[in-house]
Amino acid sequence: MADRYGLRADAPRGWHVEVTRQPGAEPPAPGARLAPDAEQDVTRPVLHACTRPLPAVREDFGTGVVDLLGPDDVFVALVDYGTEVADQGLFERQGLPRLAPSQFAPNRMQRPLPGMSASQHFFSSGGRGFCLFTVIGSHARRMASVRRAAMLVSTLHITDRETLRRQGGRP
Repeated sequence: MADRYGLRADAPRGWHVEVTRQPGAEPPAPGARLAPDAEQDVTRPVLHACTRPLPAVREDFGTGVVDLLGPDDVFVALVDYGTEVADQGLFERQGLPRLAPSQFAPNRMQRPLPGMSASQHFFSSGGRGFCLFTVIGSHARRMASVRRAAMLVSTLHITDRETLRRQGGRP
């Protein structure tokens, strides 16, 4: 079980889970004053879950991981886009999505990898905007693989922004 930055997965046996924040600028402290024209580069938390061990070096959407997947493997990335985008536009849908085999296709990969397919869902939960990106090692075996991915997704827990703020964390 990984639990950091208000993200947690109670993963089934055989899954490897890590919650990280890429090195870079941190969100401003609550109540901090920024210059009106200041651009703020912020890195957000990311939860990675995979049926293979996670390499130490990997990018938010799985570069460094997905090319290692075998035909029965699954990779899931839950990427926090922050409170600024929550509940609007692309992030208007509420709650974790339910995965279905029909949502997966090879052309949904960030870059084509033979035989693999992916799905991508944008949503909000607890006043925070997210992307759920899931890759399966074999499009041909998607019926079983998506079931495994959906089982993992059903264990994800997202702490709402107000609770996280009260606990001293920053989304």
